[in-house]
Amino acid sequence: MKKLLVLFLGATLLQACGESSSTEKDYKDASLSIDERVEALLPKMSLEEKVAQMRIFHANIGTKPDENGNLKLSKRVIKKLKLGIAGIKNPGEHIDPVAAAKMNNELQKYIIENNRWGIPALFVTESYNGVDAEGCTLFGRPMTSAASFNPELVQRQWDIVGREARLRGMHMCHSPEADIVRDPRFGRMSEAFGEDTYLTTQMVKNAIIGVQGNYEGLGAGTHIGAVAKHFAGYGQVLGGSNFAAIEISERTLIDEIYPPFEAAVKEAKTLGIMASHGDLNGVASHGNPELLTGVLRDDWGFEGYVVSDSNDIARLYYFMGVAETPEAAAQMGLEAGIDIDLYAEDSYSYLPKMVEKNPELEKLIDRSVRRVLRTKFILGLFDNPYIDLEETKKGVRAASSLELAKESDLESIILLKNKENALPLNKNKATKVALLGPLLKENTQAMFESALGNSSIKFIAEKGFNLTNERGGAPELLDRDPKAIAKLVNTAKKADVVVLFLGGDKFTAKEAYFSNSTLGDRATIDPVGPQDELVEKITALGKKVIVVLKHRRTLSINAIAKHADAVLDTWDLSEFGDHSTAKIIFGDVSPSGKSPVTIPRSIGQLPYHYSMKEINYKKEYLFLEKGPIYPFGHGLSYGDFEYSDITLSSAEITPNSEITASVTVTNKGKVKAKEVIQMYLKDEIGSVTRPDKELKGFQKIEFAAGESKTISFTITPKMLEFTGISMKKVLEAGDYTVKIGTSSKEYVEAKFKLKK
Repeated sequence: MKKLLVLFLGATLLQACGESSSTEKDYKDASLSIDERVEALLPKMSLEEKVAQMRIFHANIGTKPDENGNLKLSKRVIKKLKLGIAGIKNPGEHIDPVAAAKMNNELQKYIIENNRWGIPALFVTESYNGVDAEGCTLFGRPMTSAASFNPELVQRQWDIVGREARLRGMHMCHSPEADIVRDPRFGRMSEAFGEDTYLTTQMVKNAIIGVQGNYEGLGAGTHIGAVAKHFAGYGQVLGGSNFAAIEISERTLIDEIYPPFEAAVKEAKTLGIMASHGDLNGVASHGNPELLTGVLRDDWGFEGYVVSDSNDIARLYYFMGVAETPEAAAQMGLEAGIDIDLYAEDSYSYLPKMVEKNPELEKLIDRSVRRVLRTKFILGLFDNPYIDLEETKKGVRAASSLELAKESDLESIILLKNKENALPLNKNKATKVALLGPLLKENTQAMFESALGNSSIKFIAEKGFNLTNERGGAPELLDRDPKAIAKLVNTAKKADVVVLFLGGDKFTAKEAYFSNSTLGDRATIDPVGPQDELVEKITALGKKVIVVLKHRRTLSINAIAKHADAVLDTWDLSEFGDHSTAKIIFGDVSPSGKSPVTIPRSIGQLPYHYSMKEINYKKEYLFLEKGPIYPFGHGLSYGDFEYSDITLSSAEITPNSEITASVTVTNKGKVKAKEVIQMYLKDEIGSVTRPDKELKGFQKIEFAAGESKTISFTITPKMLEFTGISMKKVLEAGDYTVKIGTSSKEYVEAKFKLKK
């Protein structure tokens, strides 16, 4: 009887356990909501497994294919993957897309099969010229794209970035940069979209929408998640020196620095945010809960994850000097709202031991892990973690992607100067053209010849000299080579027209990494080496001289602007950049790019941007010509655009109404051309000192020769808001001016009033 009772109780207990199991939600059940799946998985995980979901390591520590193309892992990586991992940076970056997709499939399979809960990893890339990996379409840099003033084009470009990254097995992108960059000493200048808040906001928003496939592409497995960076104020480092302190007012932070990030969160729904190396008002961004939780989450409603910049949580202790110990640094980062620790071995790795002493920390760990798991579920990695290699073969570097790179180039090239219509050159006239200078590439002549097709133009090419010794860490300038200069001048004598390729390269403007042996910022912004001398000597020959500027930072091109007949500013174009440049030079397409930065005459003018406070323009400098060489928004055309007849739908606006501003734009030229019509607003009297003007709208429109169009902009009360004396957003009654034109310096204008 006793035995029967035991069997009965055992059966009853098993039945009860079975019923409990049948009602327990399974995180692998795709029919559940994402939040339900996260909450079903999180309680199963050990503390160590949770912390593993808060760390990313770089693939270069031992994740690569062997000689047969199969996955090979180092002992260090195998050890790291036992508990799972949040993600891995750049796996397969140096191999072709198909090989990378194969390897990443094997890597993901290994990770899933070797952690208890089968949690997949995030594979992370970056994007400065398209996907930063071997074999993908190379687009122009973000600053180059900003010069197009075409957000729709930028969205299409980043759509390709998202697709190509996903096809090689990537899931997240530590891009785009939402930083405002106004100091050309800063080596990372070209990674961002320029000096203006509104332009950067439009570009960042559309880049994220593109790379994430309008968010719908994430779960569909066609696109990757964006990580907007660096939050916040990173581009404002003192002296343009990476890792330096940041000194900006709270009002500037709110009105000028925050908006691109806010749009990334609220409008583009970015999956990730990366914190800034720097500090705000002395508070290190990686230990700033007011910034990373208060502003980002409480005010803006961000639901994604925040990742540290490289090793920056640990640097709260050993570099920033705001944490007493490495453990204190880890706690600061965790409490501030950093969910993932990028690379460091000496910060979040301490968390399990720290929880033993302070169990309350596990609640913050759970908070972060929820965000990481949520991201992986959004990306569909639990249900579809692998890549179809056949799709990779078809989808990466598709013909349409390569054509888009060319289209982006053509819309981004800026014609800064065109004395006496020096451009375009006549491709049907028998002319000998010399392609000269240190920024000439090996395939430049071939690109020009390809762009012209069957033309009577004859080319000769000579690079002459390099700018530096091209050492990766800390490149050094080369000594002036008089023989090389003389050879270039002699080659120029043999030509009818000279095209000089000048500016800077990837060695003269780059990221200055933490190591003291790696430099990338500059103390001057003049063109390096004997480039000014070269311009002067070749223009002295009396031939037509066209300068093609290639660079990754703004340069004070005084000699070039003075002596050259025409100047084309190309920043850093796609892999087809020289082909597109030739198309512009020979008139197949009219240039339509506009400068996304102010081009100063001297480093002594810094800080210098078009939207500075009006009082900054009161005094000029001794012995220096007034103003910049070229203003923000400047860019000429082969068309001839005239602005006239500006009208307002009303002379008054209220907090509850809008005004339409219209202007007539006429292409008085003889060729079809695109023009960027720019609208600026000026607050004539403010309770705090106000910007001289602010870009609040632009439209890129194509005009036939002789065509006129009426272009309209809507002025909203939101455009007139700013942070007032109380440090709250205000609308102030008074006088305003709308300025519509071809740049920040050339426009027609009209007055209106804000009445409350």
